[in-house]
Amino acid sequence: MCGIFGIISKTPVSKTDLNILAKHSQQRGKDSSGLFLYKNNEYYVHKADYPLTKLVKNVAPYSCSIVMGHSRLITNGLSDNQPIVRDNIGVIHNGIIVNHEGLWEHIGKKPQLEIDTEIIAAITQWHLESGGTVEDVSTTVLKLCQGVVACAVIIPQLGKLLIFSNNGSLYQGDKNDSIAFASESYPLTQIGCKNINQVKGVRILDIPKSNNSIYSEKQEIRKTNLIPTLTTSNFEEHLLEYKKVSIRRCTKCLLPETMPFIKFDADGVCNYCNNYKLRNIPKPKEELFELVESYRRKVGNDCIVPFSGGRDSCYGLHLVVKELQMKPVAYTYDWGMVTDLGRRNISRMCAELGVENIIVADDIEKKRKYIAQNLSAWLKSPHLGMVSILTAGDKHFFRHIETVKKQTGISLNLWGVNPLEVTHFKAGFLGIPPYFDEKRVYTHGISKQLRYQYLRFKAMLESPGYFNASLWDTLSGEYYRSFTKKSDYFHIFDYWTWDEKLVEDTLDSYDWERAVDTNATWRIGDGTAAFYNYIYYTVAGFTEHDTFRSNQIREGQITRDKALALVEDENRPRYPNIKWYLDTVGMDFKEVIQAVNAIPKLYPY
Repeated sequence: MCGIFGIISKTPVSKTDLNILAKHSQQRGKDSSGLFLYKNNEYYVHKADYPLTKLVKNVAPYSCSIVMGHSRLITNGLSDNQPIVRDNIGVIHNGIIVNHEGLWEHIGKKPQLEIDTEIIAAITQWHLESGGTVEDVSTTVLKLCQGVVACAVIIPQLGKLLIFSNNGSLYQGDKNDSIAFASESYPLTQIGCKNINQVKGVRILDIPKSNNSIYSEKQEIRKTNLIPTLTTSNFEEHLLEYKKVSIRRCTKCLLPETMPFIKFDADGVCNYCNNYKLRNIPKPKEELFELVESYRRKVGNDCIVPFSGGRDSCYGLHLVVKELQMKPVAYTYDWGMVTDLGRRNISRMCAELGVENIIVADDIEKKRKYIAQNLSAWLKSPHLGMVSILTAGDKHFFRHIETVKKQTGISLNLWGVNPLEVTHFKAGFLGIPPYFDEKRVYTHGISKQLRYQYLRFKAMLESPGYFNASLWDTLSGEYYRSFTKKSDYFHIFDYWTWDEKLVEDTLDSYDWERAVDTNATWRIGDGTAAFYNYIYYTVAGFTEHDTFRSNQIREGQITRDKALALVEDENRPRYPNIKWYLDTVGMDFKEVIQAVNAIPKLYPY
């Protein structure tokens, strides 16, 4: 989940080229950075807990003939920045190895660091100690490791540099007397490389030999912990309330009387049921095959799949590769609320399907600060219609798909949005009645959005804390989601039936990881969902699980009795996820949960 690059030359590297490669690598994460250099006949590693462009400026490696860099989106191993050095073998790695903990016993070695990347260096050493050849190092690493491995392995003692990938998130090109590589092709074109090729397999390059130890220098240690240690507390967990509420529900679906704008007819059936139009009736698949035909390419990727690592985007990626037979780039936007579970599933799917993953990472520390500011403002004047502001920061997902389209030259984007995820209540609590003819999960249209923003602004006046540094980020994200015109844009589930059992069975075949704190598979990689659903259930007696299961009932996919049993389980508070969320944004668990629990209920209590 990082950006890596390298320039291997016989002469000093180009300052301009180096700065371009570093800047682009930083797009994938700027939490920490590292450089691997060859200068004065020695190899050096520099690491820092600040952006890569700043590290390049500070180190100024412009007299070096070999420079490799790493810009990190922190997943695990907070203090273990890359490049990793073990047994005098250096590694820079983009991806997550999901089975690294179980591999140490297999190779008879012990980890010295927390980060998963260390296992690549250890396997390399184990392979060579066992009599294996340099040419077969990549085969051994990729055979043992599960998850995305796109990396450079530096073996100074043998004078070899290996670059290899199991999903294609690595490119190599030539320029004059130098060879360059990067996580994506775009920066290589920007520096004028020729013969740019996607690395699937291994490329072995000669570098100067050295028997001396790699010298490592740490520039600065991060003061803010972006991955708080998850410490659980029985006291905290018992603060979370979960009581069965006595509340009137629709006799056909599950929607309760606290649902905004709900009305019941003489038979007790709600207006949401009476106005429902079937959504899960796909068009003929042949239509989609015909639509995408002109986008297919004989060489290279031919479509973009927005990819969160959640249940439906993972199944959508499977359909694009296995059924539609296209060659996608999976695009992920990380705004600081993608959990490690979500990231591991991204890595699993991309590795198994051999799909390149382009990540655009925002300033995670800043984004989490924005969430804390808005949550503090919300707690001062709790309003169910304003809960959605806690997830406003993720709307730049829609902005950056245009970035990826521009950088890859790919226009077609295929979305795996579940058609049953419509949740009228989130805007309903703000005062916006349901629009039953809406055909998309996300509402578009200028007049609707202006109405929404007007009502949100009125609610914000009740708590001036909303007028903070996040305001522009929120408004601009909403603009890109709802106002910008979308082109070459299609939905997979307009052409494939969404069937929960089939989806889950398919993902199980990829060893897709489920959450330990819930039996649900929906939104388990989203760091915000458990908290906002706790708010909705505590105050209104239902969550988005109730609306989702109600849609399944209307589609004839599930019985009402089965749905009731499911939501009783799915609405239970997910303490580990809520704890992670509040710790991550720096909010006190006890204070926040007690404040939520004290909000007046919308039902008899």
